[in-house]
Amino acid sequence: MLDIKDQLYRWAEEIFPINRSLTGDGVRETMSYIKQILPQLQVHEVPSGTQAFDWQVPQEWNIRDAYVLNEHGERVIDFQKSNLHVVGYSMPLDKWFDLEELQEILYSLPELPDAIPYVTTYYRDGYGFCLSENDRKALKPGKYRAVIDSTKGPGHLTYGELILPGESEQEVL
Repeated sequence: MLDIKDQLYRWAEEIFPINRSLTGDGVRETMSYIKQILPQLQVHEVPSGTQAFDWQVPQEWNIRDAYVLNEHGERVIDFQKSNLHVVGYSMPLDKWFDLEELQEILYSLPELPDAIPYVTTYYRDGYGFCLSENDRKALKPGKYRAVIDSTKGPGHLTYGELILPGESEQEVL
């Protein structure tokens, strides 16, 4: 039998590849996975547009794939390699750009040249790609096809809740 550290690590490895944001099928898939481990978990859904104090539940976003191809058909930015490569909540896209135009929808961190930034557009319609500054500098002049296979629309935010009684009357969230 695995010790608890190894078991936790195995669970983390199994759910890591699931793409999750605030909403969408990936969150539901993750909650389903956790519910197999913790059957007492109560899963709830809140509709898009619901006001929660000073915050509003955004539209539901689901993504199947996203990439940028160079003129030779090679994926130079690839959501399948890292889900950070696409701006979260990006609208669908299938468009050719020259490098100068493409640069306008790219995000990188010059001060962290090997890091891929995490960028989202929860409450506005937009799209973009994230990559390391080093990979951005390696892009050569030419034509690039940018594709984002996603949906964004009314749906739900899914969350799980589980109360574990303890020795204290205090709540820990």
